[in-house]
Amino acid sequence: MLAQPWLQQQFYSATTPRAIEPRGSLAEWERTTIEIFNRVSPSVVQVAGRAGGDTFAGADPDEQNGGAQTGTGFVWDAAGHIVTNAHVVQGATEIAVRLANGDVARATVRGIAPNYDLAVLNISSRALPPPIPIGSSADLQVGQAAYAIGNPFGLDQSLTTGVISALKRRLPTQTGREITNVIQTDAAINPGNSGGPLLDSAGRLIGVNTAIFSPSGSNAGIGFAVPVDTVNRVVPALIRNGRVPTPGIGIVAAPESIATRLGVEGLVVVRTVPGSPADRAGLRGVDRMGGVVGDVIVACNGEPVRRLVDLSEQLEQVGVGNRIELTVLRGDRTVKLSVDVVDIGGRP
Repeated sequence: MLAQPWLQQQFYSATTPRAIEPRGSLAEWERTTIEIFNRVSPSVVQVAGRAGGDTFAGADPDEQNGGAQTGTGFVWDAAGHIVTNAHVVQGATEIAVRLANGDVARATVRGIAPNYDLAVLNISSRALPPPIPIGSSADLQVGQAAYAIGNPFGLDQSLTTGVISALKRRLPTQTGREITNVIQTDAAINPGNSGGPLLDSAGRLIGVNTAIFSPSGSNAGIGFAVPVDTVNRVVPALIRNGRVPTPGIGIVAAPESIATRLGVEGLVVVRTVPGSPADRAGLRGVDRMGGVVGDVIVACNGEPVRRLVDLSEQLEQVGVGNRIELTVLRGDRTVKLSVDVVDIGGRP
């Protein structure tokens, strides 16, 4: 027994490299993941914006000091347009993009849509990778696979996988509006992933990663992405015009808490903007002198309205230049009004 340790060392020690154990074929899901990364990752870029008077002066885009703000983007078309999040480049006086092959290019902002947390950059490069194929977010299902490629914490070309854990979320933006139909995923999304692509198992773009829900700022299993159907509508408008119209009818609505206290289910109109489509259509606000509740919008084009985001979603679907049919509760009767949808810009 005393000699056993010596014998083990003498006769069983692996003093030369061990033989490699052959493995079987990769599992199908592994092959799918590898193929998606190899095909899509060349089209994913790193984006850095610098505020103030500092310049990049040859610095890499992942530099975290000197006021740099970093994120992810991806190639949208062969003309050099790059899609990312608005908050990645907001306030930046100089922007750089690093391609997957290591090339660094200066970028200009082609357009920005804070209401959707989307921005389009433009770069000049002779050898752009191909645009990511576009999918649809209309037919997504909870439980299907999701893949995120990005640059978390400045670590470029990182892949995380998971599933779509919820649909039709609403995500507030810095402008006070909400992005509708947002995708929730448990694929790890961390700071630096913002603006990167969320993909389905066919390697198609289904969303743009925009936020995480975490008190610590790191991944906690809940990430959000702007749905690709919204992206595919907003980005072409940014490329064409540099901005996206904000569809509206010209009303100021009461908070949901007010409607709850009043015991009504719908959107309470506080006032209409003078000369707006809502004003011209005869929509009535609150009578402060008489203490009478104004009109309550309960449906748009036959779809129920319970809060402002429901109205905003219908207005986006209808689009600027068209008309929307409102069902309004006015006292003890129901009224139907046809209202023009216009670009309200920064107005109510």
